[in-house]
Amino acid sequence: MPAVIHDRYDDAYLRGILRECKTIAMVGASANWNRPSYFAMKYLLDRGYTVIPVNPAAAGQEILGQKVYGSIAELPQKVDMVDIFRNSEAAGPITDEAIAHGAKVVWMQIAVRNDAAAERAEKAGLRVVMNRCPKIEHSRLAGTIEWHGIASGVISSRKRRL
Repeated sequence: MPAVIHDRYDDAYLRGILRECKTIAMVGASANWNRPSYFAMKYLLDRGYTVIPVNPAAAGQEILGQKVYGSIAELPQKVDMVDIFRNSEAAGPITDEAIAHGAKVVWMQIAVRNDAAAERAEKAGLRVVMNRCPKIEHSRLAGTIEWHGIASGVISSRKRRL
């Protein structure tokens, strides 16, 4: 596998990851409807991905109908991707959990970058994406970025029903 330049990603690299990864553990998922992780989770669920929320503070609860787990180690199944919605420092230990779990990809969200963790993951055979959002990349690569908030079902002018 050729070395990946983490300052810019080839579209084919991102497209391949998004095509192959169907089960995603979202670490830092929030039940708060106006948090970015909630938007990303809803978008990915609506596109056919299985998204398993991981959040120790909400373990045992549900987010968007999905049971929340306290850690990657507690997941009932293997996941293809670990999507990290935590800060860059926290990305290190989470990456180590992803490696131990047997994930294929570690994806660090926008503003999250941990080069040492990326190096460990790549040495273990995982693919890594840093400082990107799978929701945004999916919509960009699918050519629907202009619909990103309009027809995505994520943003609406209607009052939310509780």
